Amino acid sequence: MKNFLLPVAALMSLSACASWFQREGVGFTGIDGEPKSVTAEKGSADFVARRLSLPAELAGKPTPRLQSDKGDLDSLAGVAISNGGRNPTTAVEVGAGSTDAYLSTVEVNGVLFAVLRTPEDGIDRLPEGAGAGFARSVPRLTGCLAGGQVYQAGTAKRPTGLAVPLNCS
Repeated sequence: MKNFLLPVAALMSLSACASWFQREGVGFTGIDGEPKSVTAEKGSADFVARRLSLPAELAGKPTPRLQSDKGDLDSLAGVAISNGGRNPTTAVEVGAGSTDAYLSTVEVNGVLFAVLRTPEDGIDRLPEGAGAGFARSVPRLTGCLAGGQVYQAGTAKRPTGLAVPLNCS
């Protein structure tokens, strides 16, 4: 009798969710706050980026290997900034506050730099204070630790590019 009552009780409790003739399941609609649909329009509320992790995507981009006759880190960072990627084929698009910027890696005299630049066809300045945010974000963006301070091109208030040496060992 127990073998019969247990399945009947389970069936009755599950059938209480809907009528016998209405066979629409509840289904999984997502966790609260998750978008139910996906758009490709950046900036819309239901935008979901379909991309790899940022360090993996960055590793897939070309890394220019350059030589410079200057040896100090400040000069090497300047060379790295001037050769950093500014389009989707040479760099990865990342957000830098209210503007978008491009992150790339450049090796100068054997020193690997993470370089943050503005897009080719966009604004020519990064937001004020972008250097501090970039320094904090380097491990998350590149998978490597910052190997020194952030160097910048442009003025102190509005840099045009940022570079930080990487410690990937």
